[in-house]
Amino acid sequence: MVLLLAAPACRQDMFNQPKVKPLARSDFFDDEMAARPPVEGTVARGELRADRIFFTGIGPDGKFVAALPVSLTRALLLRGRERFDIFCSPCHGRVGDGRGMIVERGFKEPPSFHIDRLRTQPIGYFFDVVTSGFGQMSSYAAQVPPADRWAIAAYIRALQMSQHAPLQEVPARDREAIEKVRSQADGAEGGSAPPAEARR
Repeated sequence: MVLLLAAPACRQDMFNQPKVKPLARSDFFDDEMAARPPVEGTVARGELRADRIFFTGIGPDGKFVAALPVSLTRALLLRGRERFDIFCSPCHGRVGDGRGMIVERGFKEPPSFHIDRLRTQPIGYFFDVVTSGFGQMSSYAAQVPPADRWAIAAYIRALQMSQHAPLQEVPARDREAIEKVRSQADGAEGGSAPPAEARR
């Protein structure tokens, strides 16, 4: 008896509500398409990119920015190193010299990050290359989110500085190690060069 009394209360309005399925035909619109294009200016949830510099690396003047738009921290550089080693080093090498593992297997060698042309590029340029690709390098926008692209760009700057930093800017303890390696190289018989690890 209770079920019979409850039966009239069961309605199918929510289940049978007026709706159209994706790609279904509609007699309401002139083009007979039920799916409608989004209203102009529509932004998907979580996709509002109000900070143009952060998402493009390009400033108001239309040029690549020279300053990092995020805080430069040790955590950022460590993240950049991790992402660089994963996504960039197979071609560019761990030190950015363009001699990665793929190159050793016959792939075209990319330019070293340590040549003058790339050392003088603003940091926004590296962000853009990771975003859009360049030459034979495809875009990594789908694999690397913007925050990680800036981390990679910052780490590339650190790599460049590591190969071209003035000796007086090196911490004292590291300077002593460099001088020790230099003196050993100068005193070595046969003029053998120091190991690559020491030169880095």
